[in-house]
Amino acid sequence: MHQDHYGLSERPFALTPDPKFWFDTATHRKAMAYLGYGLSQGEGFIVITGDVGAGKTTLVGHLMATIDRERLHVIKLVSTQIDADDLLRMVADGLGVDSAGLAKAQLLTAIERGLHAMARTGRRTLLIVDEAQALHTGALEELRMLSNFQAGGHALLQIVLLGQPEFRAALNGSDRLEQLRQRVIAVHHLDPMGPEEVEPYMAHRLSLAGWQGRPDFTQEALAALYRGSDGVPRRLNQLAARVLLHGAIEKIDVIDGRTVDLVAADIAGDMPVVHLPLPSPSAQPVAEPLPMSRPANDAVTVSPDRFAAIEARLEEQDAALRRVLALLVDWVEGNEAAARGGRAA
Repeated sequence: MHQDHYGLSERPFALTPDPKFWFDTATHRKAMAYLGYGLSQGEGFIVITGDVGAGKTTLVGHLMATIDRERLHVIKLVSTQIDADDLLRMVADGLGVDSAGLAKAQLLTAIERGLHAMARTGRRTLLIVDEAQALHTGALEELRMLSNFQAGGHALLQIVLLGQPEFRAALNGSDRLEQLRQRVIAVHHLDPMGPEEVEPYMAHRLSLAGWQGRPDFTQEALAALYRGSDGVPRRLNQLAARVLLHGAIEKIDVIDGRTVDLVAADIAGDMPVVHLPLPSPSAQPVAEPLPMSRPANDAVTVSPDRFAAIEARLEEQDAALRRVLALLVDWVEGNEAAARGGRAA
């Protein structure tokens, strides 16, 4: 809806990571520098951590879009509590090795041969493991063993581990992982973006979606977007998308701080709860739209001002719903008219 209302060619704040919308925040620029340095070494482990929504998957997408596939063969795995043997079989599959029926020793030999075969084509192998915090210590140890495979004094496999902050803590706190730690050549933690990065981030993504300055965002709105997301990219995308939807429904061309705060409160579920007196036993039962907590005395007094504010809020929501329904009806009727016109032609 907001695409049509604001004339956008696509959704600028979709939650699905898209390398097209890559934006160089300071922390992502550092991460790419560490990745570039690590890849130039051609060996060992590169560790990137970040909170949920910090942009780890987007970072990998950008990396995949920039590397030379003629020189680097990439295997990308997403860890979901897989054990060591399953991890090895997934690596084998990434090398085109049939692992069916192979015992562990045979599987390791087959993986080594697959790495040698890839090297003979002139390509190094890069293994990227996402959600590394879900890997068991045994699986991490198997990855360390794979990193030992060499040919002519050069490593056949390099590994990037992406995980949430607890992975870095586990890596540093386990005595069993000391040998793996010694093979880590680059580490970076993705921080949230700073308040000054919100405006260029918003303008970048909106421009890629065909934005022509409508809607405009006040400085108070940008500050509220940062405040409501703490600078975490995924949370900022979620909030900005909902703000655009709200703006389209309300036909707002200038987004201000109050609008953003209102949407952020809705996302957080910050809705007023009213406790009304219980009906008498003789009254007809009525369905309550939402469960309401009940005070000890079965009733609560609502001040006239608060009640008026609640009524006004409900009227606003009712009006917004009517506008949404009207837009949907117009859209359906427009499609039907277009279809009839096509048949007539």
